[in-house]
Amino acid sequence: MTAGKYAALISRLKALGSVAVAFSGGADSALLLYAAHEALGDRAAAITALSPVFPRSEADSAEEFCRRFGIRQLAAEFDIMKVPGFGSNPTDRCYHCKKALLELLINTARKEGPEHLAEGSNTDDEGDHRPGARAVAELGVISPLKDAGLSKSEIRELSKQLGLPTWDKPSYACLATRIPYGDIITLPKLAAIGRGEELLHSLRFLQCRVRLHGQLARIEIMPEQFEEIMRPEVRGKITRLFAEYGFSYVSLDLTGYRTGSMNETIKTTEV
Repeated sequence: MTAGKYAALISRLKALGSVAVAFSGGADSALLLYAAHEALGDRAAAITALSPVFPRSEADSAEEFCRRFGIRQLAAEFDIMKVPGFGSNPTDRCYHCKKALLELLINTARKEGPEHLAEGSNTDDEGDHRPGARAVAELGVISPLKDAGLSKSEIRELSKQLGLPTWDKPSYACLATRIPYGDIITLPKLAAIGRGEELLHSLRFLQCRVRLHGQLARIEIMPEQFEEIMRPEVRGKITRLFAEYGFSYVSLDLTGYRTGSMNETIKTTEV
């Protein structure tokens, strides 16, 4: 079944003539970019946004992917703090951010030649609280993975079959999603969260989040790693370095890692 969906994806991309793929370096956009390059060759390009909400390590991995597969990559500096409605962090923050980002990518791509902009949403993205999807629709950005009916698990399966290094890469979202709605977003907060997650990655907690609640860092990791993080030497290193990053308190979320946990407060409020 996935082979048929991949063939449909290739056919859809060929029909575009030329395309720039909004490329974060994650599993979804990596498969889309690889397929676009297969379908269109040099008429396909990656376009990566550089912003404080994305750690430098993500930009580096995106650059390495393009170099490995010989794909042209464009870069766009995104000054996210200038986006109206971002810093105040309303529940539709993602809409304002996504719209400004996509407008930047569209304009950058058109200057370089590609006629269309494609992004990596899949069928699993149709649930949860995703105001950014409205920006995608308003600006006419294409979502070929979703159009081909590909789910997250199918994307990973195809990526593994194709030998893409991103097939098992942990899911990622911008650092602003770690801050509760209504709390002001600042560059120091984003930097502290990013440093915290980089530390956890270095300790092999690869699927993790550092959620910020005032001066408290709420760590989400996979439940099967709870025992590892509670080892005295690991726990001591985390608490010591998190204090250096500016966190007064550090906690472990006993529910464990899950996507969109900040959206749980919206659902609670709406009940």
